[in-house]
Amino acid sequence: MATILFDGVAYGMLLFVLACGLAVTLGLMNFVNLAHGAFAMAGGYATVLLMDRAGVPFLACLPVAFAVAALAGIVLERTLYRHMYRRSHLDQVLFSIGLVFMAVSGTTWAMGSSQQNVRLPAWLLGRVELLGVNVGIYRAFIIVLCGALAIGLQLGLTRTRFGSRLRAAVDDARVARGLGIPVGTVFAITFAVGSGLAGLGGALGTEILGLDPNFPLKFMIYFLIVVAVGGTSGVAGPFVASLLLGIADVAGKYYVPAIGAFVIYLVMIAVLVLRPHGLFARPR
Repeated sequence: MATILFDGVAYGMLLFVLACGLAVTLGLMNFVNLAHGAFAMAGGYATVLLMDRAGVPFLACLPVAFAVAALAGIVLERTLYRHMYRRSHLDQVLFSIGLVFMAVSGTTWAMGSSQQNVRLPAWLLGRVELLGVNVGIYRAFIIVLCGALAIGLQLGLTRTRFGSRLRAAVDDARVARGLGIPVGTVFAITFAVGSGLAGLGGALGTEILGLDPNFPLKFMIYFLIVVAVGGTSGVAGPFVASLLLGIADVAGKYYVPAIGAFVIYLVMIAVLVLRPHGLFARPR
């Protein structure tokens, strides 16, 4: 039981890093970016290419995966996304889902359709017995790293000058501009950080989730479930939602394998019946 709980927490932490960028862009920027998974895929493929073809160590690949996805995010935000901020959510959905299919097709053409693997360093492999719990070393690494990221992201949004500027820009962009806040720059940086976190999540998740050109389509529903259950008023809700869904998914597949893949949807329905606006969101 404790081992399943531990693996569920690790999976939930990974879901959070993958989905928190979408929570930020949807909740704080009010932009529906269904192409968020494409940035995660970019981070995963950057890691695979660096390790296989350049021999770069796994740990060194992680910041590069973040940077590649963030760079792609800021380029696309400045050239394409910013023109869609004032469009309807339907237009944003159609625009971003088009980007998803372009990313899938382009990656298939460039990398092929086969599953990609990463070779983790030896010190991240295996399991150890800790207080009676069979702890996977790589999953423990994910919990520590993603936990630190979650704390840093929460502090960055609530305790920093940039976080205050972002909230002001979201509340009223016109007034924020009048106060001298560079709204466009704040949105671009926020979008790039969200994309970079997705890329980092893709790099970390390649070993557990797998990686192929259909990654953005396969995990799009998971990202949306995290945001729907956690709400879009901050990162605390998606964090708790990720842990809840990760534990439910792992436990469901272990205890009731016949319907294990559907447990996460049952949890989502139960939460939304009780909290239609998400775990921590207030009714508008």
